[in-house]
Amino acid sequence: MRFFNTAGPVDSVRHYTLPPLSRIDLDDVLLLIEQQKYFVLHAPRQTGKTTVLLALMERLNREGRYTCLYANVEAAQAYRGNVDAAMHTLTATLADYGDRFLSEPRLPMWAKAAFEAAGGGGALELLLRQWACENDKPMVLLLDEVDALVGDTLISLLRQIRAGYTQRPHAFPQTIVLCGVRDVRDYRIHSAGQDIITGGSAFNIKAESLRLGNFSADEIAMLYQQHTEDTGQAFAEGALAQVWYLTQGQPWLVNALGYEACFKMKTGRDRSQPITVEQIEQAKENLIQRRETHLDQLADKLREERVRRVIQPLLAGCELADDFHPDDVAYVSDLGLIHQERGGPIEIANRIYREVIPRELSWDIQAGMSQRTQWYVQPDGRLDMDKLLTAFQQFFREHAEHWIARFQYKEAGPQLLLQAFLQRIVNGGGRIDREYGLGRRRTDLLLHWPLDEMQGFLGPMQRVVIELKLLHKSLDATLHEGLEQTTDYLDRVGTADGHLLIFDRRPGIAWEEKIFQRHESYGPYSIRVWGM
Repeated sequence: MRFFNTAGPVDSVRHYTLPPLSRIDLDDVLLLIEQQKYFVLHAPRQTGKTTVLLALMERLNREGRYTCLYANVEAAQAYRGNVDAAMHTLTATLADYGDRFLSEPRLPMWAKAAFEAAGGGGALELLLRQWACENDKPMVLLLDEVDALVGDTLISLLRQIRAGYTQRPHAFPQTIVLCGVRDVRDYRIHSAGQDIITGGSAFNIKAESLRLGNFSADEIAMLYQQHTEDTGQAFAEGALAQVWYLTQGQPWLVNALGYEACFKMKTGRDRSQPITVEQIEQAKENLIQRRETHLDQLADKLREERVRRVIQPLLAGCELADDFHPDDVAYVSDLGLIHQERGGPIEIANRIYREVIPRELSWDIQAGMSQRTQWYVQPDGRLDMDKLLTAFQQFFREHAEHWIARFQYKEAGPQLLLQAFLQRIVNGGGRIDREYGLGRRRTDLLLHWPLDEMQGFLGPMQRVVIELKLLHKSLDATLHEGLEQTTDYLDRVGTADGHLLIFDRRPGIAWEEKIFQRHESYGPYSIRVWGM
């Protein structure tokens, strides 16, 4: 039985899969190879890079014009700046892959001889030169996980490839493809002498940088249709649209939601019953709560300073800080955390990441709060938002200074603290949609609370808009702007229940001046305003 794959390369016999080479512009790739170009293929983790490279190797070898070898060089990472040890491992790895995929028995002998003759600083160049000279076809080498290497090991790899470049195609591979999460231009390599060397300077022979994209909505439908064809289980109206809405086609997320909803959740194993929107939502929540490896690795990147400089202003809705560097955006985009349409705003890449990022950054706080949903649920099943936000106002007054001091993302501290507080409440059955971006000077939250337990998110809903703003200029100016923005959001989502929270971060202002509650009318709406 086939299933949705979330670990390692895709196998069409065991997994639902899209044709791997349909995910790249194959004509462009073949032209680059024909033109003897060296280039980069990069994409965020678990997007299908290895699957594409293996499929490309299989096609080129089947056609018979080239000898193509794929190799994963990540094993050399363990030796970091020890070039001799790392290159000994790397050349041995190439020999192993050559024996496995090409049945080339001479490679181990050549690798050993090359290392003895040239040491770590020249063994790779010598091995590839001898292999190319002895081979009867031009060679194409696909190196995976290159950017996992660090320090002088990575510098040596790039420079040995560059040194042999002018001898291609008769005495060096005709084409070498470097594959990893980042583009080579974004490598920041710390040498043993503490110099920082950029990948662009160490590998200035790169002709192109190709990026493996996400699935389209149509490709998600094609992938999920394979499950229906194999099992007979359908997807209810709106379910596939919800997968697209949550993932924006990020391949691991698409497959993980499918596996969770169709195979792991007991309610989804009855093939006579369709997978519903509510089950997709529950699958999403399960993945986040379990902190699956993909999401955990993503969260780990948030600790990097380069990532913080981009993500923090996104969460806070402010502009990029003075210590921002333009390459930071490219780096965080390569990690898959953000995306930017041509000429459009920088945004968190998808809805699941929008949830994971603030929840991860406030995980300690959220875990330390007691979940007392029943306090805020009225007899008719609706949340008592006045009671809930009054409780948060008091909580913020008592604990904000302590908790925000613990955040790495201090500028977004108030927003993170509120989201942690709300998350503990809505974990009992609701969900929060989050909207934030650079320069918006606000964070928009839309709280969904099902009013019929049996129907869940498919039944009647309480929808509450919560607008977060930091006080700037004056209270009157912030209030006017915030009311206008809250009204706009209420119009867009089709609800009349709106709350505007204004956080006053000015030093030396007494809490008695910061804390207030009032009703404000703006257009057709009565909006509850909370100062803190």
